[in-house]
Amino acid sequence: MTEEAGAAAAAGQQDAPSPATGATRGAGRGAPPPTTSLTVACVQMRSSRDPAENRDTAIRLIGEAADAGAAYIQTPEMTGLVERSRAGLMEKIHDQDEEPLIPAVQDLARRRGVTVHIGSLALRAGDKVANRAIIIGASGDILATYDKIHLFDVDLPNGESWRESAAYTGGDVAPVVRTPVGRVGVTICYDLRFPYLYRALAEAGADILSAPACFTRQTGEAHWQVLQRARAIENGAFVISAAQGGRHEDGRETYGHSIIVDPWGVVLAEAGETPGVILASIDLAAVAAARQRIPALRHTRPFSVRQAG
Repeated sequence: MTEEAGAAAAAGQQDAPSPATGATRGAGRGAPPPTTSLTVACVQMRSSRDPAENRDTAIRLIGEAADAGAAYIQTPEMTGLVERSRAGLMEKIHDQDEEPLIPAVQDLARRRGVTVHIGSLALRAGDKVANRAIIIGASGDILATYDKIHLFDVDLPNGESWRESAAYTGGDVAPVVRTPVGRVGVTICYDLRFPYLYRALAEAGADILSAPACFTRQTGEAHWQVLQRARAIENGAFVISAAQGGRHEDGRETYGHSIIVDPWGVVLAEAGETPGVILASIDLAAVAAARQRIPALRHTRPFSVRQAG
């Protein structure tokens, strides 16, 4: 039996249910199950070297997303500052307890009754920097934090060279955070290239995976969408990833294309390069439907690798 035929048979019908809606495509199959959909949003930014300017932009765009009905709002990696110079970075960043953007977002989340996922902030961590996500609940309390695990140390064919490990310290714990829209597995940017991290988050109960980013234009054009869709398909989960986009004040170019993907790999919303807000309605019934059709999470088996020949 082919994978596709098996998926349809597992659903008990010729026309398999659409994971995006939980509804059945064939006629005469009965009423679809009730939906519990909620609106989620990505805030796309083009953060500058000015933290106050970036704070004002973030608050304005988060407010726009809340006005549009979003219950969960995510901002990109490096929301508060995009600064290539280590000296310039260290001069402008703070410890978490002293970072002005955090209480501003807490106040907004409390007033508007929304969950805000700050994709990441550069925060002091001793003599280095933490690339840290902050998830703030509708009460205004911090629900969880996450320090980016995988650091981007690469030399690109266009001559760009990045050494995150020279300034940043990596984390070693990835949280699954309970929110009103579902359980969110938290990652950042370069983590996207390490699929075992997302499988671990899904196995720990994540319905939604996140990878807010500051992807370079070159790597984004080649890999951004396919990696986002792959993480969604592999794990039968929504993927929500806000991004930086455009040419920044420090000279770098980022890809943008903030994206929301459903558990079947369908792109529900995608931005271009311009700062702004994208929205999509999600229903966790789609997660259950996708995982029923392709139960890969239940089929994981231990194995070993050996050299042959």
